[in-house]
Amino acid sequence: MENSKPFTNRLNEKLETLHPAEKRLGLFLRDFPGELASYSVAELADLAEVSKATVSRFIRRLGYASYEEARHQVRAERETGSRFYLSSREQGEGPRSMSKHFNQGIRNLERTFAGLDEQTLTDMTAAFFGARKIWVLGFRASRPLAAYLTWQLLQVFENITDIPGQGETLGEHLISLDPGDLVVMFGLRRRVAIQEKITRAVAAKGATLLYITDEGAPDEPAARWQVRCHTATAGSLFNHVAVMAVCHLIADRLIEASGREGLSRLRGIESLNTSFAEL
Repeated sequence: MENSKPFTNRLNEKLETLHPAEKRLGLFLRDFPGELASYSVAELADLAEVSKATVSRFIRRLGYASYEEARHQVRAERETGSRFYLSSREQGEGPRSMSKHFNQGIRNLERTFAGLDEQTLTDMTAAFFGARKIWVLGFRASRPLAAYLTWQLLQVFENITDIPGQGETLGEHLISLDPGDLVVMFGLRRRVAIQEKITRAVAAKGATLLYITDEGAPDEPAARWQVRCHTATAGSLFNHVAVMAVCHLIADRLIEASGREGLSRLRGIESLNTSFAEL
């Protein structure tokens, strides 16, 4: 059981029993636990202004056999996407420059689009137009992105819905899945625990799955396409610039490919909007 405890749980349990130097290190890591994954013993000792021997004693008091064991656990916990583990000492010293955020967004875009190709986009486009119905779903940070893509695609697709709605269960929708359907699932960190169960349910129904996720996601065997969007950050929140760009690319490609039928639907929507004076 001790080995399964998260790093921060171990730290909070032991903090008040530590010797003064160890407690200073503990208070530092309580605020910035992700730093342990980034530095060597000597580097961490310098940052916390303690000795290397203090770091070693501290790690043993928390129940780890070695510094590397603790660092491995913190690195794994940081990969889950917890904002707390993404916080760093530099952030506590003041706001990061605009250029760091801008440059990180550019790098994420470049790496994401490098993983796409025209044939994949062509195949995905055909799947959208060949689908009986399109289902779009996402949870947590993925939820508004799923809603955004659905909203854009409503301009050319009638049989598209994002699920689940407020108060609805997934089962109420997934029961209607058909082998001719296309499911677009967003799975960005931090992913919900039922993510794998959902992909298995989609596969069992025989529907086609487009999985839009991040660079840290494992391969999803149920997905026909897995689009990995790079989300590295210059701050404490994952950078979703590349995810939005992929949504825009998919929507724009599909609107272009919709031809006269799509233009007719767009004209009808615009006509109704004008008559309602909504915009």
